[in-house]
Amino acid sequence: MTPTEKTLARLPAHLRRYVVGQDYASYTPRDQAVWRHVLRRLRSHLSDKAHAVYLEGLEATGIGVDRIPSLDEMNEKLARLGWAAVGVRGFIPPAVFTELQTLGVLAIAADIRTHEHIQYTPAPDIIHESAGHSPIIANARYAEYLKRCGMVGFKAIASVEDQAIFEAIRNLSVVKEDPTSTPQEVEHAQARLDAATRCRRYVSENTKASRLYWWTAEYGLVGSLEQPRLYGAGLLSSIGEAEHCLTPAVKKVPLSLECADTEYDITRMQPQLFVARDFEHLFQVVEEFEATLAWKRGGDYGLREALRARSVNHLVLSDGREVTGRVVELFEGSRPVKEGLSTALARLSGPVMVSRGGKDGGKPWQSPTLVAFGAGALPERGAFQLELANGLRLEGFAAGGGEVLQLQVTLGGRKLEHLPSVARLFLSEGLPSVAGGPADPAAWDRWFGELDAFAEGEGEAQARARKAGALPPALEKLYREVRALRESGECRPERLETLLRVASEFPNEWLLWEELNELRASLAGAPPPGARSGRAQRPQLAAQ
Repeated sequence: MTPTEKTLARLPAHLRRYVVGQDYASYTPRDQAVWRHVLRRLRSHLSDKAHAVYLEGLEATGIGVDRIPSLDEMNEKLARLGWAAVGVRGFIPPAVFTELQTLGVLAIAADIRTHEHIQYTPAPDIIHESAGHSPIIANARYAEYLKRCGMVGFKAIASVEDQAIFEAIRNLSVVKEDPTSTPQEVEHAQARLDAATRCRRYVSENTKASRLYWWTAEYGLVGSLEQPRLYGAGLLSSIGEAEHCLTPAVKKVPLSLECADTEYDITRMQPQLFVARDFEHLFQVVEEFEATLAWKRGGDYGLREALRARSVNHLVLSDGREVTGRVVELFEGSRPVKEGLSTALARLSGPVMVSRGGKDGGKPWQSPTLVAFGAGALPERGAFQLELANGLRLEGFAAGGGEVLQLQVTLGGRKLEHLPSVARLFLSEGLPSVAGGPADPAAWDRWFGELDAFAEGEGEAQARARKAGALPPALEKLYREVRALRESGECRPERLETLLRVASEFPNEWLLWEELNELRASLAGAPPPGARSGRAQRPQLAAQ
């Protein structure tokens, strides 16, 4: 097995279906030139501006300058750091991304930006995911932070609006990266995102977790406010951001929990960045943030977060059982069950699933589900009457497996007539945790994977196809021949002159001319023209 196949084999099935092959042969010669241009400029610019581990980390994680890395090469080296990488197609659901990260697996977008967006792209690409995220995990403490931050994002509760916003952002990035998109298409995609954002009722835990991740792992600075170093992947993989972020135009503020309340725009350069004192500072902030989450707080807070989210989440009961479903109604008791839990009863809508320890999720059911809070016990089978200290009275017949027939629920002396007479009923003395998504994602996926399956959108597939077809065969051949000439180490003047003549048919193909300028400069023993600006000038031919 290849290193990548070994990584894939150890992933649970519900994550494997998001993985795609890198298809290395599909990278065009111009794609390789894009990689080389970006990495050469970044490496030169960041050598004294990035965190000290950056250059060492490029080598340690299999990131070279001259060609796009293969995932097999990366995985051979990442394995020594306790990490791995898999290929994905662009944006993947946040829960999948964060779960992979908790497992120490980098999700590497297989695509690469176009040469039109060479300085910055809003879409995930292999430059950002590999050259941005990989180098700094050579620092063991930072690598640990990435896993910790992934866990926080995985456990945070997402709202139904978060999914709509995710889809809109994904669509906008695809449209902007597509070289054939019209201004009207970009405007429409932006309007879709604006509409989805306006429909957001509140800022969810998941949104705040994504902001924490953005302002640290993606766009974080470390060190002093006066002379910070770059460590965020978005800064380390964007020529424009890397050059812009240390200028006075970008405000630098000390990292604090405030970052989780600070919005960002994924399609634009950032006007403000947070600076961590060191990597230990990251742990202080993430621990503060964890303490605010329903995952850690449970009780009434967790139930209310799940209720307003309108999404699938899971309740962790006192005996360790996990009940996954949508919380749709809460009933407050006459007195608290314990500190932080005054809710007497929660109603969940189907499908609902029970698991323990994030595993052994059984077959979900669609019937109504009630979770009652208080001290007591329900029989496995038989009639029961139960009076709880919070004023809740339960009466019915236990039919086994948690199912109750002829159920009657009274709270504070008032019968709750609208509740079903047949339901699944659970009793718990407390509620230590309420966390995002299903408790057992693998089991949930087995039952609902086809319904919730992530598929590459039609627009995404068309954008990739148009990009591949946008390179004329003659131009592709030129890029390939220029690359072969450089890699041969024998740049003959007559061969270069021939390539320059043919290239004159493409006067606006600036990236090709940069490569040609570099070869011409090597013959003259001079620095490559255009190396600083990134926009090479078309050289004059001898015959002109």
